[in-house]
Amino acid sequence: MTEFPLAKAITEGLRAAMTQDSSVMLMGEDIAQLGGVFRVTEGLQEEFGPNRVIDTPLAESGIVGTAIGLAMRGYRPVCEIQFDGFVYPAFDQIVTQLAKLTARHEGTQSFPVVIRIPYGGHIGAVEHHQESPEAYFAHTAGLRVVSPATPHDAYWLMQDAIASNDPVIYLEPKSRYWHKGPIDVENAGAQMAQARVVRQGTDVTVIGHGAMVSVMHQAAEIAAGEGVSLELIDLRSLSPIDYDTILDSVRRTGRAVVAQEAPGNVSVGSEIAATLMEKAFYVMEAPVLRVSGFNTPFPPARLEALYLPDADRILDAVDRSLAY
Repeated sequence: MTEFPLAKAITEGLRAAMTQDSSVMLMGEDIAQLGGVFRVTEGLQEEFGPNRVIDTPLAESGIVGTAIGLAMRGYRPVCEIQFDGFVYPAFDQIVTQLAKLTARHEGTQSFPVVIRIPYGGHIGAVEHHQESPEAYFAHTAGLRVVSPATPHDAYWLMQDAIASNDPVIYLEPKSRYWHKGPIDVENAGAQMAQARVVRQGTDVTVIGHGAMVSVMHQAAEIAAGEGVSLELIDLRSLSPIDYDTILDSVRRTGRAVVAQEAPGNVSVGSEIAATLMEKAFYVMEAPVLRVSGFNTPFPPARLEALYLPDADRILDAVDRSLAY
């Protein structure tokens, strides 16, 4: 076991993939000598050279468009989008080209492009620097979408994403970048599309991803002191979603709460709630409840604590679920 902050776990995942496969290359704004805004790629150009770690112009559409062309020629490009709110200039390339090209070629051509996006709140940033755009990409057929909650998963999910022949949106919870945790470099422990039961419980299943997993842990500790046992599930993959793990848990607890930073309207949480009601209706003791950001643009930093779900809001949903 080796302990790393989540950001450096991603660095190590990139390093391992680049060492194993010379077709892996990195592209993005200020990622070479600077190492990116969050220093995730720090030292990689020095190690692998300027032809594999490339500073690009400030043009997200151009970054992703170039990566698509490189993938067609046998490379495995990894693109860094500097902040979540900067991905939208590349949205057209991602959803109308990258996501559809394998189907357009009837499976004869793969497009192994990874797009890294720091996302979410809790850092007090300005407009366009903290958003949760995961629903846009999870909705789009042809894309895989993953988000690690721990350094261990950050390390292994990065390597799995790069090895995948499908395009992958790799969402990095920026508020967790400098939180340390152990990495087992010998054993991944789960496949890319598998969810993970991070805490066993008997009363209510709480489901979330990314930075929300640590908030779920806080809620579970408080609930345990009050005699309530929460089972926590880290989704890890938002597309596809591992419903087998979720359904197995909900069939045991009979209750479910889905937590996310993103707005609740037409969201990943909405999809999970709908699917649980379709597939587990007769074993549920209460409706599936959602805890989310509000249906407003992400607010200024001074108001983000009011906007983002915290342990109290999760526990309020747990109490409502248990009251049925």
